[in-house]
Amino acid sequence: MRRLAMLLLFILAGCDASQPESARTVAAIEVPLPTEKDKTDFLDLLAKDAVTHGYHLDTATPEELAQLSTVSPISLNATVWRGEDEEAIASAMDSRDHIGRIWLTFSKGKKPEDATRFREALLQHVRERWPDTRSLPIMPTGAIPNAEDLNRTPAGYVVKPSEAAKYNRSTGN
Repeated sequence: MRRLAMLLLFILAGCDASQPESARTVAAIEVPLPTEKDKTDFLDLLAKDAVTHGYHLDTATPEELAQLSTVSPISLNATVWRGEDEEAIASAMDSRDHIGRIWLTFSKGKKPEDATRFREALLQHVRERWPDTRSLPIMPTGAIPNAEDLNRTPAGYVVKPSEAAKYNRSTGN
């Protein structure tokens, strides 16, 4: 059930809903994981780096993924937690518009220095193993644009000029 809640949280992250500063997305990448071996290797790396930094990883079971896929296709759903599921530090998942291309997002965290150390180490390890990893843009609202609104560049993804206006709304600040 917690994994379903995290999926809902990920979906709602694209909305303009108010969120605590610690939950704000501070970095996001897309990791190409086309094979089951890639996904297994990725989850192993995620778990190892999580434990190294005092966190833990929860992953959706094949049964949970099948249940989630009845709503929208998904092949991987994992969350790195601080404490006893006190705070989500990172989330990794794909969805119907980017199956096999996992979006790994990182929150600021209630202990930003710890979250930053974890994020920097993990990003280095991921990019070493999957060099075709690309950064994803984070909008002023903290949302990541829909996959169909992005153009891939050598430096990462950028919002298509024709779609930029819908993501550049004021956050009220």
